[in-house]
Amino acid sequence: MGMIIIPARLGSTRFPEKVLARIGEYPMVVATAKAVESIDRVAVATDSRKVIDICSAYGIKSVMTSSEHGSGTDRINEAATRLGLDENEIVINVQADEPFIEREVVERLKRLVERQSPKGEVMICSAYRSVSAKEAHDPNLVKVVTDESDFALYFSRSVIPYDRDGGFDDYKGHIGIYGFRRGMLERFCTLPPSLLESTEKLEQLRALSHGYRIAMCRVETESFGIDTPEDLQKAKRRSPR
Repeated sequence: MGMIIIPARLGSTRFPEKVLARIGEYPMVVATAKAVESIDRVAVATDSRKVIDICSAYGIKSVMTSSEHGSGTDRINEAATRLGLDENEIVINVQADEPFIEREVVERLKRLVERQSPKGEVMICSAYRSVSAKEAHDPNLVKVVTDESDFALYFSRSVIPYDRDGGFDDYKGHIGIYGFRRGMLERFCTLPPSLLESTEKLEQLRALSHGYRIAMCRVETESFGIDTPEDLQKAKRRSPR
């Protein structure tokens, strides 16, 4: 058993109330929930009564969480507690601004979590896609380097690895979808933030800094997060499946 939990904070600083913007026939958070509802149980974790009411109107389960959380991971951890999930249950974190997330991507991540031992060193499972050298120079696109077994070595907004001699063509763009065993999710949220996390502003570096592993998988995706009004206009020209 498992659950897909979608953190939906209404007060985004860059794009307030974006999770309620219309994408086709649905508000964004509802469109995202409907994109993944055939995979597993789904719940939206929010700090807004407005989001709760809208989810209810569309038959989407939702959980009220604190407005004080610093990250979506903390929010889904509280939701998992309120929902009474067992420590070995799988929790998939899908961002509310990903209405185009493909079912195949979420299913592959879930299978990756299933293969990891609940008591092992793997704290997080995540995914990446191949990106061009030009894309890799965008600091808004997080890059990851992995070892030969596809465990993450490092994540950065900088171009990694540094191509000293030229000709490198295996850049990996991180996709912000995460899978945990419930027990590891809870443990992650008890770890103190690390220097690398604070420097890069990348939460996943906390796990690596504290000696845990992050298992990765390569996926094919055309999904994109909606971070700005310009992204929303791009989304409106495309209908979620």
